[in-house]
Amino acid sequence: MGRHADPTAPRRRPAPVVLIAAGLVSVLLAGGLVWWLTGSSDECATRQKVAVMVAPELDDLGHELLADPIVLGDGVCAVADVRAQEPLQTVGDLGALHPGALPAVWVPDSTMWIDRAGDAPLQVTVSMGSSPVVLATSRAAADALGWTAQPPTWGQTLAGGHPVAVPDLAASAEGLSALAAVRASLGSDPDADNAIVQAVLAAERAKPVSPTDALAAGAAGSADAPLVPVSEQEVLRANQGTTDSELVAVYPSDGTPYLDYPVLRVGEQFDAARDATDAVVKALSSQRAAALMQKAGFRGTDLSAPPAAGERTGTRQDAPTALTQQPADVQGLLARLSALAKPSRLLAVFDVSTSMRAPVGTRTRATLARDAAKSALALFPDNASIGLWVFARKLDGDADWVELAPTRPLAASAEGAEQRDVLTEQLDQIPARLAPGGTGLYDTTLAAVRAARADYDPTAVNSVVLVTDGKDEDAETIGLPALLQTLTAEVDPTRPVKVIGIALGPDADLDALQQIATATGGAAYSAVDENDLQTVLFDALRQRG
Repeated sequence: MGRHADPTAPRRRPAPVVLIAAGLVSVLLAGGLVWWLTGSSDECATRQKVAVMVAPELDDLGHELLADPIVLGDGVCAVADVRAQEPLQTVGDLGALHPGALPAVWVPDSTMWIDRAGDAPLQVTVSMGSSPVVLATSRAAADALGWTAQPPTWGQTLAGGHPVAVPDLAASAEGLSALAAVRASLGSDPDADNAIVQAVLAAERAKPVSPTDALAAGAAGSADAPLVPVSEQEVLRANQGTTDSELVAVYPSDGTPYLDYPVLRVGEQFDAARDATDAVVKALSSQRAAALMQKAGFRGTDLSAPPAAGERTGTRQDAPTALTQQPADVQGLLARLSALAKPSRLLAVFDVSTSMRAPVGTRTRATLARDAAKSALALFPDNASIGLWVFARKLDGDADWVELAPTRPLAASAEGAEQRDVLTEQLDQIPARLAPGGTGLYDTTLAAVRAARADYDPTAVNSVVLVTDGKDEDAETIGLPALLQTLTAEVDPTRPVKVIGIALGPDADLDALQQIATATGGAAYSAVDENDLQTVLFDALRQRG
């Protein structure tokens, strides 16, 4: 049995010499501890700094992992300077800054940023971990949609009518990957592209919900919580400290893309700088790094689940099937969506000659054009500017066209009403405006292009959308050869105006529209049956940029 001091016995004060000695020992021990933690002056006589840029979600982890100097030998240590930055900003820096101002190591959230970086000197080394892209929403919303029992495909998530919070696609690898997955699920063809166009335009037209607000609505358990594409790790992070979260991750049944957190060497280092960078890369790919990644809610490079994964955190332990995406396809989708993001300035010009009374299925050409135009109008965001003309032959004196609404922003006040409402009212009247006398196609086209150029907006995509079911029947017209020559001569690279020609029905002069489109850098389409025009209009929107 051990001996214990009697707590009632009087304590003896240590002699001053003993106190001094004890203090000296403490100082020496403390100094030794500092020396042991930081390395002796000989070990780190030279500190080689390595700038490391990481995605924001890796900020704390990167600082923890690379907090201490890494001893390289011969008195040299690698010292990591870890900073967090959105990948899009780093991409911009790679193309704009002097090489000496760039990081030596970059860890974005996805390898898709490599293609976005253009000719930047990047070398892929390893991956730090992974996280599948999921659709976050509330448990109540997932239950109501039937997705708890039967997960949807990516295509079904978009077509279900449930609100979607679309992030900034230029800055969000998750959002862009999700839309690319939707496109693949729908067939990766023009119809799929048009579906993406409709979804993005509809999201912009609706009252937009930020991803942050959408996640908050999901966490609060709202049955109307929007779907928001995020990483699984973000769902886990949002659910930290909860025991039965209302925020859940939906894993589409046809697989999902993964964020892969690549460790990229930037540029070329030499000698000590290269050795220091090697040491940092090795630390980022170490077992300790892998353990910290999983602790933070990421999956391993083998897709193994983080400890927190499971029903109580709204996630699942088994890894969803990885959906492979080609960088070129994702980049192409981004380019098309970027064009959509630019404001539109569009002059819509509709044929109202009597031939538009011809039946198309259950409707006439005029009612078909009206309905398709109203459907497209409903998708345009308020920052779009749209005007409306109709044409036939000699509708207004010698002029073949009449302006029904000047080109104005859709949210602008016009005669006591919003421009959007003015256009809707005028479109409704198109079937009643049909006029005899033939079609004045060529003169109207030239006048519309000139009007659009005179009203040019340098911040927008400027175009004329021309819908006609016939041929030019004006004996006093400028004629096609002279029209093409004039359009070509008047092209202004600083004020480009594209003509999007839509040939409605089998009697339309598609060949003339194609030549007009070529002269203006636009495009021409044929809509033969009642199902074509809607698709053609959306495709025209997709191609306008």
